Amino acid sequence: MPRNALWKSIAQSLTGDIASGRYGPGDKLPTEAEMAARFGVNRHTVRRALQDMSEKGLVHTRRGSGAFVASKPTDYPIGRRVRFHQNLRAAGRMPAKEVLAVETRSADAREADALALEPGAAVHVYEGLSLADGQPIALFRSVFPADRLPGLPEALRAHKSVTRALEMCGVHDYTRQSTRLTAKLASPTQALLLRISDGAPILRTISVSLAPDNRPVEYGHTWFAGDRVTLTVEP
Repeated sequence: MPRNALWKSIAQSLTGDIASGRYGPGDKLPTEAEMAARFGVNRHTVRRALQDMSEKGLVHTRRGSGAFVASKPTDYPIGRRVRFHQNLRAAGRMPAKEVLAVETRSADAREADALALEPGAAVHVYEGLSLADGQPIALFRSVFPADRLPGLPEALRAHKSVTRALEMCGVHDYTRQSTRLTAKLASPTQALLLRISDGAPILRTISVSLAPDNRPVEYGHTWFAGDRVTLTVEP
């Protein structure tokens, strides 16, 4: 077989493995060295095959970690009521969250403005990782007015769910006032946590949510892995 066709044969073989279910969404493929030994080629040829598969959206690679089978993007509605667990279950996925940090500190200028607070007012900050079927799909940071929600940090640590934590603090409903969407490139830290390549496309949303009394209750940033989520806009 001509050398320039070897990588195509490897790509076809690996694609067949994925189609047959040998490797499922989110699974890590064998290392380049292992695949080079399997196919009797050098690692450069394997790398070319993986590059072709990546360009077709079949796999994604992360430096130092290897290649992973791409997952079907999860539909994620953005409307007046955005609820992570409900959205994921409606899409047939299993939701989960990992808590990265919960702290209380002084608001910066943007946070104070978004939450209609005095400059430097105390806020609770919740940072975490959202997962679907065990695969990271988004990083988030939510900021809340501390004076109105004194028990929120403990509720967030206990339940992880923003909706549940707010309910425990007396806020039984909240709606989106605004959402801004911007395309970005993943920073090294974001790529590490989301298990994507450095500089991979991500979608950032910035939102403000209101309590039933129409006062801002949450100022949120979310960074979605671009190839794992399809954001849909609902009225």
